[in-house]
Amino acid sequence: MARNTEPAGSLPRGIAVSGEEQGELTRRAYAEPAHVYRTPFARDAARVLHARAFRRLAGKTQVFTRLPGDPLNDHFRSRLTHTLEVTQISRTLASALGLNIELAEALALAHDIGHPPFGHAGEKALDQALQVHGLSFDHNLHALRIVTWFEERYPAFRGLNLTLGVREGIIKHSRDYSAAAHPELAEYFLNEFPPLEAQLIDLADEIAYLTADLDDGLNSGILALEQVHAGVPFFRGFHDAALHNLPNAAPRLAVYDALRRMLNAFVSDLLNEVRARVAVLEARTLADIRRAPARLAGFSEEMETIRISTKKFLYDNLYNSRDMEDVHRHAEQVVLDLFAAFMADPNLMPKDHQAQIPSEGLIRTTTDYIAGMTDSYIEQLWARCRA
Repeated sequence: MARNTEPAGSLPRGIAVSGEEQGELTRRAYAEPAHVYRTPFARDAARVLHARAFRRLAGKTQVFTRLPGDPLNDHFRSRLTHTLEVTQISRTLASALGLNIELAEALALAHDIGHPPFGHAGEKALDQALQVHGLSFDHNLHALRIVTWFEERYPAFRGLNLTLGVREGIIKHSRDYSAAAHPELAEYFLNEFPPLEAQLIDLADEIAYLTADLDDGLNSGILALEQVHAGVPFFRGFHDAALHNLPNAAPRLAVYDALRRMLNAFVSDLLNEVRARVAVLEARTLADIRRAPARLAGFSEEMETIRISTKKFLYDNLYNSRDMEDVHRHAEQVVLDLFAAFMADPNLMPKDHQAQIPSEGLIRTTTDYIAGMTDSYIEQLWARCRA
């Protein structure tokens, strides 16, 4: 009898996305010869990693880079460091479940590449500017635009020529799109759920920022430890245990220990819940995952309650706190002012962007330009435009 070589806890092999060159999801818009020693998804991860848009994440806000009147702080997360944390969690999840690790890595690296400057405040302001023109801003769709058109690294085609599987996951990792509302996305299996590798990215993202934002909130002084104790009992339990088990530890190290254990609890629960849901469905193939009654990646009922309450705490006490009001107002002002300025005078944009207006339109070109900016660049440009 053949020995089972699947790692303990792995899902049935047929559920993982195949990384074979001739697979449906490894197909590219422009045919390329196979690489000698790298799989298609490994090549995609490298292409995202080397993209200019990826490098610019280092200069984009995750929650904040500083508070009003304070100097820059190198220890707060940027959009780039957050992405790297999501990538680490995603690789762990995919490995433990026996899924395609290279696909999960590529999707994690690309999951925030479409975000504009100033974090969610900047995204909200850009969406507000577009709504005046009957449009909206969706960072997933903008990420697809970046990797299929905006990045220019190859003489034979525009974009990064990523595989169909990575492009599908970029769009659908965090939400579903209807075929009726988005006929331009027809090739991305809109009537089916994405593979588990893509579904897990959204949860890895949640795990990363729920724990990291508590860390940054405490380090910034916006959140007080007593406040987190009262508002996040899940954290308090781990922190109390750290204080009991490590009575001589420095206070900040007890906090780090609690956050580490909190993150691990989220990951462990997610792994167990995915395994349980797959077992109940008796799923054996990727087709079973795509045609399931609902997405199979999710937390247990108890952990989902904890996730929701922790997220609400962060919104009420950090993201929408009084300390952040001026930051958000300033971000909105900068984005709206520049959008209006470029629409009124396209010559304020660089020549290469102006050249795109005949084919892409002024609104899309303006959106592309602003969405690609780092926090520091948009601040400098705003100051010059006001001078």
